[in-house]
This record gives sequence, C-alpha cells and structure tokens, in this order.
Amino acid sequence: MRVLGIDPGLTRCGVGVVDVAPDRSATLVDVVVLRSPADLAIERRLLRIAEGLEAILEEHRPQAVALERVFARSDVSTIMGTAQISGVAMHLAARRELTVALHTPSEVKAAITGYGRADKKQVGAMVARILGLETPPKPADAADALALAICHAWRSGPASGAVHGGAGDIDAGATPAQKAWLAAERAAKTSGAARSLKP
Repeated sequence: MRVLGIDPGLTRCGVGVVDVAPDRSATLVDVVVLRSPADLAIERRLLRIAEGLEAILEEHRPQAVALERVFARSDVSTIMGTAQISGVAMHLAARRELTVALHTPSEVKAAITGYGRADKKQVGAMVARILGLETPPKPADAADALALAICHAWRSGPASGAVHGGAGDIDAGATPAQKAWLAAERAAKTSGAARSLKP
C-alpha cells in the first residue's frame, strides 16, 4: 500500500510517501518539505504548495492520503494556514478519487511509538528505525509526514485485521508499537472514552 502523508503548514508543509507491505514493513519512497515565503500573497502561497503537492501526487500515485487533523491552538494564523493547506490537499486528493484520512497527533504517536505523548525526537527516531534510515528525517515536518503515512497504512492496510481483530490476532505480525496502540485503544473503548477515528 502506498500512502502519501502530509503534515500541513503554510510556511512548511511536510510531505512523505511510503510503501507498506502486508507484513507491515515500510519503505521510504520520497520525503520533501514544501515551503512558501511569508512575503507572498496568501493566494500565491497556497498555489505554490498546491503545485508541489500535485507534482508529488502525479509522480508517486499513492493509494491514500493521510493528513494531520487540525485542532484549535492559541496562534490563529497557524490554525488558518494549516486548515487552508489541509483543504488544498483534500481537494487534490478528491480530484483523483483517493481515500483521505485525518489522524490526530496522539493517534500517530501511539501508532508509531506506542506512546500517545511521545515528543518529536522520539517520533523521528522511530520513523528512522521503521524505515531503516541512518538518521531521522529533518526537519520535524518531514518526519511527521512519514509518521502519518505509516500510521495510516498500518491501521487501514490489507493486514490491518491482524491488529484490529479479535484478541487472538494481537500478536499476528504486529510490531511492539502496534500492540501497545491496540492495548490502549481497547482500554479506551472499555472505559467509554474512545474517540472516533474517522474524519
């Protein structure tokens, strides 16, 4: 399964493409950080990021697009830029009839590291380990985009039933991080605190 992960941002937009096999092994296809200068008009900035995303979609032809879910923060300008780029990305994906999934940062951290409050350094280190890279991708936007792509593929790929199936399936090829995620997810459901993971 080929997934395009996008860490949306107007100044820096992380974009990562991974191939994930049925055994959950992941391979890096491409990773870039698209940028737009703050002194450009907003419409030109959106166009610049859109053109970069379109080129990546055209070149790598992913089967799905994974985006970070936008949450309200104190910095309104950051929220706006993130939301605008998310809209651009969803529009481009919809034109290609691609599946679009939104994942919260804590969901991604739990899937990648087994801990929903992992810091960026821990996420970057695990992404490097999963992809067999010597060093974590930099800047953090790049690592976050790859983490989003891996998270989505692991949780929705052909082998996802082994992780999200019955209790007997927990160890069927799941990584330690995936086992930890499943345990946390089940505990949340049991307590009635689980949140919907659908967009």
